[in-house]
Amino acid sequence: MSHVPAGPVWLFDLDNTLHNASAHIFPHINRSMTAYLEQHLSLSGEEANALRIHYWHRYGATLTGLVRHHGTNPHHFLEATHRFDTLHAMMVFERALGALLRRLPGRKIVFSNGPQRYAEAVLDAMGMRRHFDDVYGIERMRFQPKPGVQAFRHLLHDHRLKPQRCILIEDSADNLRTARRLGMKTVLVGRGAKRPAYVDVRISSILDLRRAAGRLLPR
Repeated sequence: MSHVPAGPVWLFDLDNTLHNASAHIFPHINRSMTAYLEQHLSLSGEEANALRIHYWHRYGATLTGLVRHHGTNPHHFLEATHRFDTLHAMMVFERALGALLRRLPGRKIVFSNGPQRYAEAVLDAMGMRRHFDDVYGIERMRFQPKPGVQAFRHLLHDHRLKPQRCILIEDSADNLRTARRLGMKTVLVGRGAKRPAYVDVRISSILDLRRAAGRLLPR
């Protein structure tokens, strides 16, 4: 049996956690998804947009609703909706992120509901891929996204991790709720006013993680 290193394992969400996806990337993906629904489900633009949002709220990913209710091919959908001609120009992120990641002790894994190729491309565009031991996209979750517990179970199984060793850093409170139920420590990234009971630490920016790390690591 191979040796599994001790120490903390930092699980980082990608979009709106490691970079600001709301500025340019999310609007582009949302338009692409709405256009996909229009074309493949013969909907008006308004109907397609409403259905996209409905499935996202209900399942945590528009993709889940499409697969479940329409038999959509997940690979085809993800390929069609995550195409970027100028990804570098759309990136908004903190340049000091690399230094923060370098200083954090333990393994680091990106745990994203985005497709694998997209997540890898975003990290490459940021120059951050080398700081992570792995990138775990929706395909590797068997298309069962966060906040569903199966997404977490797939990651824990594939990496042979104990949840008690893991710290999840996320902008989604729903995803952190699942993590806490499994026994993980939780960090909420965002400028919201309150900290839910299942969140250990709330930070307004990913760069604040360096200051908060001491409260998360075992003494």
